[in-house]
Amino acid sequence: MRENSPSSEPIAMIRAVRIGGPGREFLLDDEPVDIQIAEGHIVDIAPTGTLRPQGEVLDADGTWAVPGLWDNHVHTVQWALAAEREPLGLVVSAAEAARRMTHVAPLADGRRVGSGYRDALWSDAPDLFTLDAATGDVPTYLINADVHSVWLNSAALRREGFHSVDGILREEDAFEISRRLNAVDPAHSDRAVQQAGEQAASRGVTGLVDFDMAWNAEAWPRRIAAGFAAHRVEFAVYPFDLDRAIAAGLRTGELLEPEGDPSARGGLVRVGPLKIISDGSLGTRTAACSHAYPGDPANFGVLNVPRDALIEALVTATGAGLSVAVHAIGDRATTSALDAFTVSGATGTIEHAQLVRHADLARFARLGVSASVQPQHALDDRDLVERHWAEQTAIGYPLASLLAAGAEVRFGSDAPVAELDPWRAIAAAVSRTDDEREPWHPEERVSVDQALQASVRSSIRPGEPADIVLCGLNPQTSTGSELRGMPVMATVLAGRVTHTA
Repeated sequence: MRENSPSSEPIAMIRAVRIGGPGREFLLDDEPVDIQIAEGHIVDIAPTGTLRPQGEVLDADGTWAVPGLWDNHVHTVQWALAAEREPLGLVVSAAEAARRMTHVAPLADGRRVGSGYRDALWSDAPDLFTLDAATGDVPTYLINADVHSVWLNSAALRREGFHSVDGILREEDAFEISRRLNAVDPAHSDRAVQQAGEQAASRGVTGLVDFDMAWNAEAWPRRIAAGFAAHRVEFAVYPFDLDRAIAAGLRTGELLEPEGDPSARGGLVRVGPLKIISDGSLGTRTAACSHAYPGDPANFGVLNVPRDALIEALVTATGAGLSVAVHAIGDRATTSALDAFTVSGATGTIEHAQLVRHADLARFARLGVSASVQPQHALDDRDLVERHWAEQTAIGYPLASLLAAGAEVRFGSDAPVAELDPWRAIAAAVSRTDDEREPWHPEERVSVDQALQASVRSSIRPGEPADIVLCGLNPQTSTGSELRGMPVMATVLAGRVTHTA
């Protein structure tokens, strides 16, 4: 391996590499090959030693190559800023969470912020009195791991102009709080995104879909112009910016370059879909389901967007050249989203699809709607499912079932809800466990090939982009734990090395 950085000159060849993912089916054996690269694309593949390099060479030393990995669901700024917030993922009660926030230093804007708590399994419920007693007059914000609810003290509620008897804000009110917390100085957030992008590259990421709740059409060209070059990006727009996106002529798939781009980093940013959040979440007990949540017979979750409004939004987006990503977690929401795709003729994805009716499985393929799922959520949520979805009759966290029905499946993390690491998603999908317990619903496990295919956008063959990850282990023979900790020896993006071990 050679030292390199995102700003280095492109390489002309990867020498002595074995193909371990999509593309290997075109080779006769697993002997090392050389991959010749020019202008950001693979131009030739041949047995090692038969091609003449035309520039710098990355020596793979017989390691294994897979196509560049994508995370198809990331909240980029929230993910990048999570490192500055108090981690609450391991707290086991509301009382402990409140105590943890007592000594947290306020950020530059005077707020205390914690994130990642999961109250759905706590024995005590979050309440205003408990948080006020621990945090006093310092505005304090605790963001649920699913981001569909936030727990604020009285000082924070006053500062933001909200009222809540128990200090909990849910759904759109919670999203508004997150938007405000994420709206830091652009120079600050851009630095955080740069650092997070470099960390993603170290795990083999060459692209992500950004669902940040902001006007990303301005943010990403600015970051690219400032030197960001860690991975490709497809960014979403939200309904509150739909008219602005249409007026700006944004169309899904089109390149969006910064002004005066010297082309050295060109081609990294494309317009993505319109993102619509049609229901809630399991953790906040607001995902729209067919059966009520146990102990709360009136609670079937919420449909944030009525059927007619959802159809209208899909029709408008389609007419403007935008695909659509519909957040749907509960089975009622998934059915509603598929109905809207049927009526509107829209293209795109259903994001999450965590609870799917048996009759809806085949509709994904029939409509050409992709299931954008997060395999790690199945493992993080398995205990929540046993408590809060035990009476549901639809399929929980389907993977093999979707693939068997002919659906296109895409993997992601929903970072910061889960760690942005495609290898964790691949391992979760293949093993359906990440601890000492038996696999959870092992009938939904998929093969390594299927998991890799759901994690890439290209193949290792001539004509494809030179987005390549060099792995320290052969993915095809790796166990779940080995996949989860896969050593990434190098990441190559359009022929440039963005990471070396």
